Amino acid sequence: MVTSWFPICVIALAACVLRVDALDTFVAAVYEHAVILPNTTKTPVSQEDALMLMNKNLDVLEKAIKLAAEKGAQIIVTPEDGIYGWHFTRETIYPYLEDIPDPQVNWIPCTEPDRFGYSPVQKRLSCLARENSIYVVANIGDKKECDVNDFNCPSDGRYQYNTAVVFDSKGKLVARYHKYNLFASEVQFNFPKDSTYATFDTPFGKFGIFTCFDIFSYDPAVILVDKFQVDSIVFPTAWMNTLPLLSAVPFHSSWAKAMKVNLLSANTHNTRMQMTGSGIYAPEAVKVYYYDMETESGQLLLSELKSRPRTSSNYPAAVDWSAYAKNVKSFTSDQANFPGNIYFDEFIFTELSKDTGNYTVCQKDLCCHLSYKMSEKRSDEVYALGVFDGLHTVQGEYYQQICTLLKCQTADLKTCGEPIGSAFTKFEEFSLSGTFHTSYVFPQIVLSGTQLATEQHFEVLSDGRLQSRSDVPLPILAMTLYGRVFEKDPPRLGQGDHTLQRGNMERTQS
Repeated sequence: MVTSWFPICVIALAACVLRVDALDTFVAAVYEHAVILPNTTKTPVSQEDALMLMNKNLDVLEKAIKLAAEKGAQIIVTPEDGIYGWHFTRETIYPYLEDIPDPQVNWIPCTEPDRFGYSPVQKRLSCLARENSIYVVANIGDKKECDVNDFNCPSDGRYQYNTAVVFDSKGKLVARYHKYNLFASEVQFNFPKDSTYATFDTPFGKFGIFTCFDIFSYDPAVILVDKFQVDSIVFPTAWMNTLPLLSAVPFHSSWAKAMKVNLLSANTHNTRMQMTGSGIYAPEAVKVYYYDMETESGQLLLSELKSRPRTSSNYPAAVDWSAYAKNVKSFTSDQANFPGNIYFDEFIFTELSKDTGNYTVCQKDLCCHLSYKMSEKRSDEVYALGVFDGLHTVQGEYYQQICTLLKCQTADLKTCGEPIGSAFTKFEEFSLSGTFHTSYVFPQIVLSGTQLATEQHFEVLSDGRLQSRSDVPLPILAMTLYGRVFEKDPPRLGQGDHTLQRGNMERTQS
Protein backbone atom coordinates (compact mmCIF):
# COMPACT_ATOMS: atom_id res chain seq x y z
CA MET A 1 0.00 0.00 0.00
CA VAL A 2 1.21 3.51 -0.75
CA THR A 3 2.50 5.23 2.36
CA SER A 4 0.71 8.34 3.57
CA TRP A 5 3.63 10.57 4.50
CA PHE A 6 3.81 13.97 2.87
CA PRO A 7 6.78 14.90 0.63
CA ILE A 8 9.00 17.70 1.79
CA CYS A 9 9.82 18.84 -1.72
CA VAL A 10 7.70 21.56 -3.33
CA ILE A 11 8.17 22.49 -6.99
CA ALA A 12 7.44 26.10 -7.87
CA LEU A 13 8.36 28.91 -10.20
CA ALA A 14 10.02 32.00 -8.79
CA ALA A 15 10.21 30.37 -5.34
CA CYS A 16 6.45 30.56 -4.88
CA VAL A 17 5.24 34.13 -5.26
CA LEU A 18 4.01 35.32 -1.89
CA ARG A 19 2.60 38.71 -2.77
CA VAL A 20 -0.10 38.76 -5.42
CA ASP A 21 -2.42 41.40 -6.76
CA ALA A 22 -5.66 39.44 -6.62
CA LEU A 23 -7.25 41.52 -9.37
CA ASP A 24 -4.62 40.75 -12.00
CA THR A 25 -2.82 37.55 -10.95
CA PHE A 26 -3.19 34.68 -8.54
CA VAL A 27 -1.17 31.77 -7.23
CA ALA A 28 -2.51 28.37 -8.22
CA ALA A 29 -1.62 25.01 -6.71
CA VAL A 30 -2.17 21.43 -7.83
CA TYR A 31 -1.32 18.32 -5.85
CA GLU A 32 -0.38 15.02 -7.48
CA HIS A 33 -1.53 12.52 -4.87
CA ALA A 34 -0.27 8.96 -4.34
CA VAL A 35 -3.70 7.65 -3.38
CA ILE A 36 -4.03 5.19 -0.51
CA LEU A 37 -6.18 2.48 -2.08
CA PRO A 38 -8.82 0.29 -0.41
CA ASN A 39 -8.46 -3.46 -0.34
CA THR A 40 -10.21 -5.06 -3.30
CA THR A 41 -13.45 -6.67 -2.18
CA LYS A 42 -16.54 -8.11 -3.84
CA THR A 43 -18.76 -7.06 -0.95
CA PRO A 44 -19.24 -3.50 0.34
CA VAL A 45 -17.32 -2.42 3.42
CA SER A 46 -19.10 -0.60 6.25
CA GLN A 47 -19.62 3.14 6.03
CA GLU A 48 -17.26 3.48 9.00
CA ASP A 49 -14.47 1.55 7.24
CA ALA A 50 -15.01 3.59 4.08
CA LEU A 51 -14.67 6.83 6.03
CA MET A 52 -11.53 5.55 7.73
CA LEU A 53 -9.88 5.00 4.34
CA MET A 54 -11.03 8.37 3.02
CA ASN A 55 -9.70 10.13 6.12
CA LYS A 56 -6.26 8.62 5.51
CA ASN A 57 -6.21 10.25 2.08
CA LEU A 58 -7.66 13.46 3.47
CA ASP A 59 -4.86 13.55 6.05
CA VAL A 60 -2.36 13.71 3.19
CA LEU A 61 -4.42 16.25 1.24
CA GLU A 62 -4.78 18.38 4.36
CA LYS A 63 -1.00 18.80 4.59
CA ALA A 64 -0.84 19.74 0.90
CA ILE A 65 -3.67 22.26 1.29
CA LYS A 66 -2.10 23.87 4.35
CA LEU A 67 1.31 24.10 2.72
CA ALA A 68 -0.17 25.56 -0.47
CA ALA A 69 -2.00 28.21 1.56
CA GLU A 70 1.19 29.05 3.48
CA LYS A 71 2.94 29.57 0.13
CA GLY A 72 0.29 32.08 -0.94
CA ALA A 73 -1.94 29.87 -3.12
CA GLN A 74 -5.54 31.01 -3.49
CA ILE A 75 -6.80 27.79 -5.07
CA ILE A 76 -5.67 24.16 -5.02
CA VAL A 77 -6.80 21.27 -7.23
CA THR A 78 -6.60 17.65 -6.06
CA PRO A 79 -6.96 14.57 -8.30
CA GLU A 80 -9.86 12.50 -9.53
CA ASP A 81 -10.35 9.43 -7.29
CA GLY A 82 -7.99 11.12 -4.84
CA ILE A 83 -10.06 10.42 -1.73
CA TYR A 84 -11.12 6.77 -2.20
CA GLY A 85 -9.23 5.30 -5.17
CA TRP A 86 -10.66 2.99 -7.85
CA HIS A 87 -11.45 -0.62 -8.86
CA PHE A 88 -14.99 -0.49 -7.49
CA THR A 89 -18.23 -2.09 -8.56
CA ARG A 90 -21.51 -0.25 -8.34
CA GLU A 91 -22.19 -1.89 -4.98
CA THR A 92 -18.75 -1.55 -3.39
CA ILE A 93 -18.47 2.20 -4.12
CA TYR A 94 -21.74 2.93 -2.31
CA PRO A 95 -20.37 3.28 1.28
CA TYR A 96 -18.02 5.99 0.02
CA LEU A 97 -20.77 8.19 -1.45
CA GLU A 98 -22.47 11.24 0.03
CA ASP A 99 -25.50 13.24 -1.06
CA ILE A 100 -24.05 16.44 -2.53
CA PRO A 101 -26.63 19.23 -2.86
CA ASP A 102 -26.91 21.85 -5.59
CA PRO A 103 -24.56 24.75 -4.70
CA GLN A 104 -27.52 27.15 -4.96
CA VAL A 105 -28.57 26.02 -1.46
CA ASN A 106 -25.89 28.35 -0.03
CA TRP A 107 -24.25 25.81 2.27
CA ILE A 108 -21.08 25.81 4.34
CA PRO A 109 -20.71 22.20 5.54
CA CYS A 110 -18.07 23.22 8.07
CA THR A 111 -20.61 25.27 10.05
CA GLU A 112 -23.77 23.27 9.19
CA PRO A 113 -22.53 19.67 8.88
CA ASP A 114 -25.93 17.99 9.41
CA ARG A 115 -28.05 20.15 7.13
CA PHE A 116 -28.07 17.59 4.30
CA GLY A 117 -27.54 14.38 6.22
CA TYR A 118 -24.38 12.29 6.42
CA SER A 119 -21.57 14.37 4.91
CA PRO A 120 -18.27 14.00 6.83
CA VAL A 121 -16.09 14.30 3.72
CA GLN A 122 -17.83 17.47 2.56
CA LYS A 123 -17.51 18.87 6.08
CA ARG A 124 -13.79 18.19 6.21
CA LEU A 125 -13.13 19.68 2.77
CA SER A 126 -15.19 22.73 3.67
CA CYS A 127 -13.28 23.22 6.92
CA LEU A 128 -9.94 22.84 5.16
CA ALA A 129 -10.95 25.58 2.72
CA ARG A 130 -12.34 27.82 5.45
CA GLU A 131 -9.50 27.40 7.94
CA ASN A 132 -6.83 28.00 5.31
CA SER A 133 -8.69 30.72 3.31
CA ILE A 134 -8.20 28.86 0.03
CA TYR A 135 -10.46 27.48 -2.71
CA VAL A 136 -10.36 23.67 -2.61
CA VAL A 137 -11.21 21.47 -5.61
CA ALA A 138 -11.74 17.78 -4.89
CA ASN A 139 -13.30 14.67 -6.43
CA ILE A 140 -15.86 12.58 -4.48
CA GLY A 141 -18.93 10.46 -5.22
CA ASP A 142 -22.52 11.73 -5.23
CA LYS A 143 -25.66 9.62 -4.74
CA LYS A 144 -29.18 10.56 -5.73
CA GLU A 145 -32.28 8.47 -5.01
CA CYS A 146 -34.75 7.82 -7.82
CA ASP A 147 -38.08 5.99 -8.02
CA VAL A 148 -40.29 3.93 -10.31
CA ASN A 149 -41.65 7.05 -12.00
CA ASP A 150 -38.18 7.54 -13.49
CA PHE A 151 -37.91 5.03 -16.32
CA ASN A 152 -34.11 5.29 -16.31
CA CYS A 153 -33.79 4.66 -12.57
CA PRO A 154 -31.40 1.73 -11.93
CA SER A 155 -32.84 -1.29 -10.12
CA ASP A 156 -31.11 -0.32 -6.85
CA GLY A 157 -33.08 2.93 -6.79
CA ARG A 158 -30.25 5.43 -7.03
CA TYR A 159 -27.95 7.29 -9.39
CA GLN A 160 -24.24 7.42 -8.58
CA TYR A 161 -22.04 10.14 -10.04
CA ASN A 162 -18.33 10.81 -10.35
CA THR A 163 -18.39 14.31 -8.87
CA ALA A 164 -16.06 17.28 -8.61
CA VAL A 165 -16.77 19.82 -5.87
CA VAL A 166 -15.38 23.28 -5.15
CA PHE A 167 -15.38 25.03 -1.78
CA ASP A 168 -14.50 28.73 -1.65
CA SER A 169 -12.18 30.37 0.86
CA LYS A 170 -15.07 30.64 3.37
CA GLY A 171 -15.84 26.93 3.06
CA LYS A 172 -18.99 27.42 0.99
CA LEU A 173 -19.91 24.84 -1.66
CA VAL A 174 -19.76 26.89 -4.88
CA ALA A 175 -19.61 24.23 -7.61
CA ARG A 176 -20.70 20.63 -8.17
CA TYR A 177 -19.99 18.83 -11.43
CA HIS A 178 -21.14 15.34 -12.42
CA LYS A 179 -18.63 13.87 -14.90
CA TYR A 180 -20.42 13.71 -18.24
CA ASN A 181 -18.04 11.55 -20.31
CA LEU A 182 -17.24 8.50 -18.21
CA PHE A 183 -14.34 6.29 -19.21
CA ALA A 184 -15.21 2.72 -20.18
CA SER A 185 -14.05 1.22 -16.87
CA GLU A 186 -16.19 3.48 -14.64
CA VAL A 187 -19.01 0.98 -14.24
CA GLN A 188 -19.62 2.14 -10.65
CA PHE A 189 -21.06 5.44 -11.86
CA ASN A 190 -24.01 6.61 -13.92
CA PHE A 191 -23.83 8.90 -16.91
CA PRO A 192 -25.73 12.11 -16.13
CA LYS A 193 -28.80 12.35 -18.33
CA ASP A 194 -27.85 15.84 -19.49
CA SER A 195 -24.63 17.78 -19.51
CA THR A 196 -24.25 20.48 -16.90
CA TYR A 197 -21.80 23.36 -17.02
CA ALA A 198 -20.13 24.06 -13.70
CA THR A 199 -18.56 27.51 -13.37
CA PHE A 200 -17.69 29.66 -10.38
CA ASP A 201 -16.55 33.26 -10.04
CA THR A 202 -13.63 34.31 -7.89
CA PRO A 203 -11.79 37.60 -7.26
CA PHE A 204 -9.15 36.22 -9.63
CA GLY A 205 -11.27 35.26 -12.63
CA LYS A 206 -14.02 32.96 -13.83
CA PHE A 207 -13.40 29.22 -13.57
CA GLY A 208 -14.89 26.16 -15.21
CA ILE A 209 -14.53 22.54 -14.17
CA PHE A 210 -14.55 19.17 -15.89
CA THR A 211 -12.94 15.79 -15.16
CA CYS A 212 -10.37 13.56 -16.91
CA PHE A 213 -11.92 12.00 -20.07
CA ASP A 214 -14.04 15.13 -20.53
CA ILE A 215 -10.97 16.90 -21.94
CA PHE A 216 -11.47 15.02 -25.22
CA SER A 217 -15.00 16.35 -25.56
CA TYR A 218 -16.79 19.32 -27.04
CA ASP A 219 -19.46 19.05 -24.35
CA PRO A 220 -18.65 20.30 -21.75
CA ALA A 221 -14.93 21.09 -22.24
CA VAL A 222 -14.99 23.30 -25.33
CA ILE A 223 -18.38 24.81 -24.47
CA LEU A 224 -17.03 26.08 -21.14
CA VAL A 225 -14.31 27.99 -22.99
CA ASP A 226 -16.13 29.12 -26.13
CA LYS A 227 -19.59 29.83 -24.76
CA PHE A 228 -19.08 30.53 -21.06
CA GLN A 229 -15.79 32.38 -21.61
CA VAL A 230 -14.04 31.04 -18.53
CA ASP A 231 -10.54 32.27 -17.77
CA SER A 232 -9.26 29.10 -16.12
CA ILE A 233 -10.15 25.41 -15.95
CA VAL A 234 -9.69 23.23 -12.88
CA PHE A 235 -9.10 19.65 -13.94
CA PRO A 236 -9.05 16.68 -11.55
CA THR A 237 -7.85 13.59 -13.41
CA ALA A 238 -6.71 9.99 -12.99
CA TRP A 239 -4.74 9.81 -16.22
CA MET A 240 -2.87 6.71 -17.39
CA ASN A 241 -0.09 7.84 -19.69
CA THR A 242 -0.26 6.35 -23.16
CA LEU A 243 2.84 7.16 -25.16
CA PRO A 244 3.59 8.46 -27.68
CA LEU A 245 0.58 10.78 -28.15
CA LEU A 246 -1.50 10.71 -24.97
CA SER A 247 0.85 11.37 -22.09
CA ALA A 248 -0.73 13.65 -19.51
CA VAL A 249 1.66 16.60 -19.42
CA PRO A 250 2.09 17.06 -23.22
CA PHE A 251 -1.60 16.65 -23.99
CA HIS A 252 -2.90 18.84 -21.15
CA SER A 253 -0.40 21.61 -21.84
CA SER A 254 -1.28 21.54 -25.55
CA TRP A 255 -4.98 21.80 -24.68
CA ALA A 256 -4.34 24.95 -22.64
CA LYS A 257 -2.29 26.44 -25.47
CA ALA A 258 -4.88 25.67 -28.14
CA MET A 259 -7.93 26.66 -26.09
CA LYS A 260 -6.12 29.77 -24.75
CA VAL A 261 -7.06 29.36 -21.08
CA ASN A 262 -5.26 28.54 -17.86
CA LEU A 263 -5.43 24.83 -16.99
CA LEU A 264 -4.82 23.54 -13.46
CA SER A 265 -4.32 19.79 -13.87
CA ALA A 266 -3.99 17.46 -10.85
CA ASN A 267 -3.26 13.81 -11.62
CA THR A 268 -3.07 10.80 -9.32
CA HIS A 269 0.34 9.22 -8.79
CA ASN A 270 0.61 5.47 -9.30
CA THR A 271 3.57 4.30 -11.34
CA ARG A 272 2.28 0.72 -11.58
CA MET A 273 -0.66 2.08 -13.55
CA GLN A 274 1.42 4.63 -15.49
CA MET A 275 -0.27 7.48 -13.62
CA THR A 276 1.76 10.65 -13.22
CA GLY A 277 1.85 14.06 -14.83
CA SER A 278 0.34 17.19 -13.27
CA GLY A 279 0.84 20.81 -14.17
CA ILE A 280 -0.16 24.44 -14.25
CA TYR A 281 -0.44 25.70 -17.80
CA ALA A 282 -1.11 29.16 -19.24
CA PRO A 283 -2.09 29.93 -22.85
CA GLU A 284 1.31 31.38 -23.63
CA ALA A 285 3.55 29.03 -21.64
CA VAL A 286 3.88 25.97 -19.46
CA LYS A 287 4.29 27.36 -15.94
CA VAL A 288 5.27 24.24 -14.02
CA TYR A 289 4.76 20.49 -14.41
CA TYR A 290 5.68 17.23 -12.76
CA TYR A 291 6.31 13.82 -14.34
CA ASP A 292 7.98 11.10 -12.27
CA MET A 293 7.85 7.35 -12.89
CA GLU A 294 10.65 6.63 -10.42
CA THR A 295 9.17 7.45 -6.99
CA GLU A 296 5.92 6.66 -5.21
CA SER A 297 5.31 9.97 -3.42
CA GLY A 298 3.01 12.86 -4.18
CA GLN A 299 4.03 16.34 -5.26
CA LEU A 300 2.78 19.90 -4.75
CA LEU A 301 3.14 22.41 -7.59
CA LEU A 302 2.56 26.17 -7.41
CA SER A 303 2.74 28.99 -9.92
CA GLU A 304 1.50 32.50 -10.54
CA LEU A 305 -1.06 32.95 -13.34
CA LYS A 306 -2.85 35.86 -14.96
CA SER A 307 -6.41 36.06 -13.69
CA ARG A 308 -7.88 37.06 -17.04
CA PRO A 309 -5.50 35.90 -19.78
CA ARG A 310 -7.73 37.16 -22.62
CA THR A 311 -6.86 40.75 -21.67
CA SER A 312 -3.10 40.07 -21.74
CA SER A 313 -0.87 41.73 -24.34
CA ASN A 314 0.77 38.38 -25.16
CA TYR A 315 -2.51 36.44 -25.54
CA PRO A 316 -1.96 34.00 -28.43
CA ALA A 317 -3.28 34.98 -31.84
CA ALA A 318 -5.87 32.94 -33.70
CA VAL A 319 -4.53 30.09 -35.84
CA ASP A 320 -5.83 28.88 -39.20
CA TRP A 321 -4.59 25.32 -38.87
CA SER A 322 -4.77 24.46 -42.58
CA ALA A 323 -3.74 27.79 -44.15
CA TYR A 324 -0.17 26.78 -44.95
CA ALA A 325 -0.67 23.09 -45.66
CA LYS A 326 -3.54 23.45 -48.12
CA ASN A 327 -1.48 25.82 -50.27
CA VAL A 328 1.80 23.91 -50.29
CA LYS A 329 2.60 21.33 -52.94
CA SER A 330 2.90 17.80 -51.58
CA PHE A 331 6.46 16.57 -51.23
CA THR A 332 7.12 13.54 -53.40
CA SER A 333 9.13 10.50 -52.32
CA ASP A 334 10.25 7.30 -53.99
CA GLN A 335 9.93 5.24 -50.81
CA ALA A 336 6.80 3.32 -49.95
CA ASN A 337 4.51 4.24 -47.08
CA PHE A 338 3.74 1.60 -44.46
CA PRO A 339 0.96 0.99 -41.90
CA GLY A 340 1.36 1.29 -38.15
CA ASN A 341 -0.75 1.33 -35.02
CA ILE A 342 -0.97 3.94 -32.26
CA TYR A 343 -3.44 3.25 -29.44
CA PHE A 344 -5.56 0.98 -31.69
CA ASP A 345 -5.68 3.50 -34.57
CA GLU A 346 -4.32 2.53 -38.00
CA PHE A 347 -1.83 5.21 -39.10
CA ILE A 348 0.00 5.56 -42.38
CA PHE A 349 3.74 6.24 -41.98
CA THR A 350 6.70 7.18 -44.10
CA GLU A 351 10.27 6.78 -42.87
CA LEU A 352 12.65 9.72 -42.53
CA SER A 353 15.50 8.13 -44.48
CA LYS A 354 17.98 11.05 -44.49
CA ASP A 355 19.31 13.63 -42.05
CA THR A 356 17.40 16.35 -43.85
CA GLY A 357 14.30 16.26 -46.01
CA ASN A 358 10.73 17.11 -46.90
CA TYR A 359 7.92 14.55 -46.65
CA THR A 360 4.18 14.36 -47.14
CA VAL A 361 1.91 11.54 -46.00
CA CYS A 362 -1.87 11.46 -46.47
CA GLN A 363 -4.93 9.57 -45.25
CA LYS A 364 -8.46 10.43 -46.38
CA ASP A 365 -8.77 14.25 -46.24
CA LEU A 366 -5.67 14.89 -44.14
CA CYS A 367 -2.21 15.45 -45.60
CA CYS A 368 0.72 16.08 -43.25
CA HIS A 369 3.80 17.99 -44.41
CA LEU A 370 7.17 17.87 -42.67
CA SER A 371 10.46 19.67 -43.31
CA TYR A 372 13.37 18.91 -41.00
CA LYS A 373 17.10 18.84 -40.40
CA MET A 374 18.82 16.45 -37.98
CA SER A 375 22.22 17.04 -36.40
CA GLU A 376 23.07 13.58 -37.72
CA LYS A 377 21.18 10.54 -38.97
CA ARG A 378 21.88 7.76 -36.48
CA SER A 379 21.80 4.19 -37.74
CA ASP A 380 20.31 2.89 -34.47
CA GLU A 381 17.29 5.23 -34.38
CA VAL A 382 14.43 5.44 -36.87
CA TYR A 383 11.91 8.26 -37.22
CA ALA A 384 8.68 8.34 -39.18
CA LEU A 385 6.02 10.83 -40.19
CA GLY A 386 2.51 9.52 -39.52
CA VAL A 387 -1.07 10.50 -40.30
CA PHE A 388 -4.46 9.39 -38.99
CA ASP A 389 -7.86 10.64 -40.12
CA GLY A 390 -10.67 8.62 -38.59
CA LEU A 391 -12.87 7.59 -35.70
CA HIS A 392 -11.15 6.17 -32.63
CA THR A 393 -13.33 3.28 -31.39
CA VAL A 394 -11.57 1.65 -28.41
CA GLN A 395 -12.41 2.77 -24.85
CA GLY A 396 -14.51 5.60 -26.21
CA GLU A 397 -15.41 6.93 -29.64
CA TYR A 398 -14.10 10.26 -30.95
CA TYR A 399 -12.97 11.54 -34.34
CA GLN A 400 -9.31 12.50 -34.77
CA GLN A 401 -7.06 14.08 -37.38
CA ILE A 402 -3.42 13.63 -36.37
CA CYS A 403 -0.06 14.55 -37.88
CA THR A 404 2.92 13.22 -35.94
CA LEU A 405 6.68 12.90 -36.24
CA LEU A 406 7.87 10.21 -33.85
CA LYS A 407 10.75 7.96 -32.98
CA CYS A 408 10.12 4.26 -33.57
CA GLN A 409 10.76 1.92 -30.66
CA THR A 410 13.51 0.08 -32.54
CA ALA A 411 15.06 0.17 -36.00
CA ASP A 412 12.29 -2.20 -37.11
CA LEU A 413 9.56 -0.16 -38.84
CA LYS A 414 6.93 -2.42 -37.29
CA THR A 415 7.60 -0.73 -33.95
CA CYS A 416 6.69 2.76 -35.15
CA GLY A 417 3.98 3.99 -32.80
CA GLU A 418 5.06 1.82 -29.87
CA PRO A 419 5.95 3.56 -26.56
CA ILE A 420 9.53 4.79 -26.24
CA GLY A 421 11.10 6.94 -23.53
CA SER A 422 14.50 8.13 -24.77
CA ALA A 423 16.01 9.61 -27.91
CA PHE A 424 19.53 10.63 -28.95
CA THR A 425 18.81 11.97 -32.43
CA LYS A 426 18.53 15.77 -32.33
CA PHE A 427 16.55 17.97 -34.69
CA GLU A 428 18.03 21.37 -35.51
CA GLU A 429 15.09 22.52 -37.64
CA PHE A 430 11.52 21.32 -38.18
CA SER A 431 8.20 22.46 -39.58
CA LEU A 432 5.04 20.35 -39.31
CA SER A 433 1.62 21.22 -40.78
CA GLY A 434 -1.56 19.54 -41.97
CA THR A 435 -4.70 20.09 -44.04
CA PHE A 436 -6.94 19.97 -40.99
CA HIS A 437 -10.72 20.20 -41.24
CA THR A 438 -11.09 21.51 -37.71
CA SER A 439 -10.11 24.60 -35.75
CA TYR A 440 -9.36 22.48 -32.67
CA VAL A 441 -5.77 21.31 -33.01
CA PHE A 442 -3.49 20.70 -30.03
CA PRO A 443 0.27 21.09 -30.67
CA GLN A 444 2.81 19.21 -28.56
CA ILE A 445 6.51 18.33 -28.58
CA VAL A 446 7.77 15.59 -26.28
CA LEU A 447 11.51 15.28 -25.71
CA SER A 448 13.68 12.43 -24.46
CA GLY A 449 12.71 11.44 -20.94
CA THR A 450 9.09 12.45 -21.65
CA GLN A 451 9.96 16.08 -21.00
CA LEU A 452 8.36 19.08 -22.68
CA ALA A 453 10.02 21.37 -25.19
CA THR A 454 9.77 24.94 -23.91
CA GLU A 455 8.19 27.79 -25.84
CA GLN A 456 11.61 29.32 -26.51
CA HIS A 457 12.39 26.34 -28.76
CA PHE A 458 9.25 26.22 -30.93
CA GLU A 459 6.31 28.32 -32.07
CA VAL A 460 2.93 27.92 -33.69
CA LEU A 461 2.48 30.30 -36.62
CA SER A 462 -0.88 31.80 -37.53
CA ASP A 463 -0.91 29.70 -40.74
CA GLY A 464 -0.84 26.44 -38.75
CA ARG A 465 2.84 25.53 -38.84
CA LEU A 466 4.50 24.06 -35.76
CA GLN A 467 8.14 24.98 -36.24
CA SER A 468 11.49 25.43 -34.53
CA ARG A 469 12.48 28.88 -33.32
CA SER A 470 15.97 28.43 -31.84
CA ASP A 471 19.34 26.96 -32.79
CA VAL A 472 19.22 24.45 -29.92
CA PRO A 473 18.96 20.88 -31.30
CA LEU A 474 16.13 18.95 -29.63
CA PRO A 475 16.06 15.19 -28.88
CA ILE A 476 12.48 14.67 -30.05
CA LEU A 477 10.41 11.64 -29.06
CA ALA A 478 7.22 12.89 -30.71
CA MET A 479 6.05 16.11 -32.34
CA THR A 480 2.31 16.16 -32.92
CA LEU A 481 -0.57 18.21 -34.20
CA TYR A 482 -3.54 16.47 -32.60
CA GLY A 483 -6.84 17.53 -34.17
CA ARG A 484 -10.33 16.80 -32.92
CA VAL A 485 -13.26 16.90 -35.36
CA PHE A 486 -16.07 17.22 -32.83
CA GLU A 487 -18.90 17.31 -35.34
CA LYS A 488 -18.05 13.71 -36.33
CA ASP A 489 -18.21 12.41 -32.74
CA PRO A 490 -21.04 10.17 -31.49
CA PRO A 491 -23.36 11.85 -28.94
CA ARG A 492 -21.19 10.86 -25.97
CA LEU A 493 -17.54 9.83 -25.82
CA GLY A 494 -18.06 6.83 -23.53
CA GLN A 495 -18.97 3.41 -24.87
CA GLY A 496 -22.69 3.92 -24.58
CA ASP A 497 -24.81 4.87 -21.61
CA HIS A 498 -24.29 1.45 -20.02
CA THR A 499 -25.68 2.23 -16.58
CA LEU A 500 -28.85 3.79 -17.90
CA GLN A 501 -29.19 0.99 -20.42
CA ARG A 502 -28.80 -1.56 -17.64
CA GLY A 503 -31.55 0.15 -15.64
CA ASN A 504 -33.85 0.04 -18.67
CA MET A 505 -33.10 -3.61 -19.34
CA GLU A 506 -33.69 -4.62 -15.74
CA ARG A 507 -36.95 -2.70 -15.62
CA THR A 508 -38.11 -4.24 -18.89
CA GLN A 509 -37.25 -7.76 -17.73
CA SER A 510 -39.08 -7.24 -14.45
